[in-house]
Amino acid sequence: MQWEVVIGLETHTQLTTQSKIFSGSAIRFGAEPNTQASLVDLALPGALPVMNKRAVERAIQFGLAVDAVIAPSSVFARKNYFYPDLPKGYQISQFEIPVVQGGRVSFVFERDGKTELRSVQLTRAHLEEDAGKSLHEDYQGMTGIDLNRAGTPLLEIVTEPDMRSAAEAVAYAKALHSLVMWLDICDGNMQEGSFRCDANVSVRPVGQEQYGTRCEVKNLNSFRFLEEAINFEVRRQIELIEDGGRVVQETRLYDPDRKETRSMRSKEDAQDYRYFPDPDLPPLVISADWIAQVKAAMPELPGAMRARFIGDFGLTDYDAAVLTQSKAMALYFEAVATLVGKDQAKQAANWLMGDLASAVNRDGIDPGQAPVSPSQLALLLQRIADGTISNKIAKEIFAAMWDAKSVEPLLADQLIESMGLKQISDSGALEAIIDEVLAANPKSVEEFRAGKEKAFNALIGQAMKASRGKANPAQLTELLKQKLAG
Repeated sequence: MQWEVVIGLETHTQLTTQSKIFSGSAIRFGAEPNTQASLVDLALPGALPVMNKRAVERAIQFGLAVDAVIAPSSVFARKNYFYPDLPKGYQISQFEIPVVQGGRVSFVFERDGKTELRSVQLTRAHLEEDAGKSLHEDYQGMTGIDLNRAGTPLLEIVTEPDMRSAAEAVAYAKALHSLVMWLDICDGNMQEGSFRCDANVSVRPVGQEQYGTRCEVKNLNSFRFLEEAINFEVRRQIELIEDGGRVVQETRLYDPDRKETRSMRSKEDAQDYRYFPDPDLPPLVISADWIAQVKAAMPELPGAMRARFIGDFGLTDYDAAVLTQSKAMALYFEAVATLVGKDQAKQAANWLMGDLASAVNRDGIDPGQAPVSPSQLALLLQRIADGTISNKIAKEIFAAMWDAKSVEPLLADQLIESMGLKQISDSGALEAIIDEVLAANPKSVEEFRAGKEKAFNALIGQAMKASRGKANPAQLTELLKQKLAG
């Protein structure tokens, strides 16, 4: 039987406020346990929550960025469940009327060797508080409770079940991660729990419209774990059904050491949480004027920047989409393209998506931290354009610039000079090299004149080798043709 995978993601993004969502407590990561928990966070009698305006503004920013509806009035609810690290016995969240409704996230996705622009429909994004944390290590068989995280502001972003593979889910998650960091509403630190995903996974026979029974895999804090967990869960469900069993709706955890999911608890439905409006919090009212103020202060969005790159620099849709997946990459490209001009903008894009992307990925850094600055790369590209060096030699110089980790903008010229890599464009010098190669390779000359085109490429290769890669390729090719025709 052929199976179709159905995936929806719920992503908890920690908002970049200075204090918690309903109290003035700090949210600094790594503080001593229970040193950042106020009377409100501890749920002491009589302590009342007060809404953090900055958290609301970050939710508005996100809604505007994904072209969603910003609810003019939304309601906070109590989500009732009983965990040791939830001091109130309920979580303040949003249920029936979330602050952000609908929306769409677009991203570049490769499938079957083809690259396409995909988009995932969002159901909602709602504000809520985080719970505390249970600590099981180093407590002599006991569990410790740290309430520093209790009350940390979260925006939970929920998708429709639009994704059909683990790879597609990861591509969406990366795009969302990039977007919230682009907006500066979340620092994106997955190791610290600032961005974590829950994956709802089910399978169904191909052609069936009804969804299968879903399982939720909780708290996936890396893209690799997200992909591994989904792939395992898909295999588990298919094997279970094909062996005559049935999938039970439940919440599961992913064990990265054993690369498998395991049952955590039966999956609750909304009625199990007994949602009801929080009587301590009035409706959250967001006026059109407030939305306009937030919009005016927002950075240029990826979609607008993509369109501008296409119009101003003549990039293709694909190149513009790739370069705007990361704000740091987009700003780096714009700086380089502005220096080299529209004629070399495509070349700049190729370098960023190729050599620069490879180097930053290898070193695990952001393009904004690259040791080769935009001005350095622009100068390197200009030296290719004016014939000083070839594209191949430029790659050598780029690697040397990267390793030197210098901030000197004239480093490219210095390396060209010190390494003796200036391209040979003098006709006399090139003719002398060609004469030597022709004299040393009479067999290749005979084969070319007998109609074997490969022999010409062999002669070009010998000439480039003789020039130590410094010959101007176009000029060398033309001169060699003239010599062989004579």
